[in-house]
Amino acid sequence: MIELKDKESGVTIGSISEEQLKFLVDHLEEESKDDKDYYLNPTTLDMLETKGIDADLLRMLRGALGDRDDMEVEWSKT
Repeated sequence: MIELKDKESGVTIGSISEEQLKFLVDHLEEESKDDKDYYLNPTTLDMLETKGIDADLLRMLRGALGDRDDMEVEWSKT
């Protein structure tokens, strides 16, 4: 199981599957091979939607972003 957290607050956003993580890895920028966090904003989420992101994952990320302009999420395997 993979856990997503709001990097700023440390609050758990939810759990995602290996497949959902692979989608994020394939479509978002990583600063290094060991990078485990991603910058998100509404435009990024719209782009992911056009690329076919899983509906549950998109709903989870939009809910976590809320009315903020942006956020960073980090993932860890549990």
